[in-house]
Amino acid sequence: MITKDESSQTLHRSVLLDESIEGLDIKPDGIYMDATFGRGGHTEKVLQKLSDSGRLIALDRDPYAIEAAKRFANDQRFSIEHVAFSNIEEVAKKHDVFGKVDGILMDLGVSSPQLDDAQRGFSFMREGPLDMRMDTSKGMSAAQWLAKAEEDDITQVIKEFGEEKFGKRIAHAIVNSRDEFPLETTLQLAKLVDEAVPVKDKFKHPATRTFQAIRIYINSELDEVRDGLKSALECLSSGGRLAVISFHSLEDRLVKRFMREQSRGMQVPARMAITQAEIDATRAMKLIGKAIKPSDYEIKANARSRSSVLRVAQKL
Repeated sequence: MITKDESSQTLHRSVLLDESIEGLDIKPDGIYMDATFGRGGHTEKVLQKLSDSGRLIALDRDPYAIEAAKRFANDQRFSIEHVAFSNIEEVAKKHDVFGKVDGILMDLGVSSPQLDDAQRGFSFMREGPLDMRMDTSKGMSAAQWLAKAEEDDITQVIKEFGEEKFGKRIAHAIVNSRDEFPLETTLQLAKLVDEAVPVKDKFKHPATRTFQAIRIYINSELDEVRDGLKSALECLSSGGRLAVISFHSLEDRLVKRFMREQSRGMQVPARMAITQAEIDATRAMKLIGKAIKPSDYEIKANARSRSSVLRVAQKL
């Protein structure tokens, strides 16, 4: 069950809320999918724009999100599935909307309620079990992985997914100390990383990149993004829109590259005998506007929004 504190998180305003809803260009009788329900901020806004004939199908792999969705239980237009968003194609087929969806929203990364709940293990600022799983009903926790992973593997994860230049030093410190002092809590790991990093960034906690890296690895987040984008495109109807909010450069690069490639169509050598019309025929999407970032007002109201980027594309 959701605690009182967790329930209050439903009041948290979703990042780039108005901009993402505008990007979806909601049709009152349309079919929409919220691929990352979270605590329902985007879902609520979409439902406000739908008529009685509209539909919204949500997905989330977080059991707490599924619990939070009960507030929409009496809305016949709404349904939710407890799966990761990479399964969006299967969900669309289950609900008989595959290839008929008018808009899909993806709000990537970890949510504020997940960060604020110390028991989830995402935050280096709060004491809690070192878990980091978005779906706590399955998979290996961060503590379990760090207890047995090879030093080279930990190094690679921290460098690749955290873009942390001191990844090797941090990994060595983890492996060197874990037999005597097993890492079981978030603050244990944060303290170890702080001690291992020789040069501090005055604007970031030393453990920021390491926590991001381990979380991404534990939840296969980048694979989820790659698979989810491809499947989302297949689910959309002609003219349907895909709106994606990213929170760090690794995610945004994947989204930007995917939308750009789908909007360019087939790439051919300059001297190849093929017409522009033939190339255009292979384009799957068109970009809608430029990348959108939060306003100064939103950043001031919610500092976590400062790194967010919204990109929107339309299926041709």
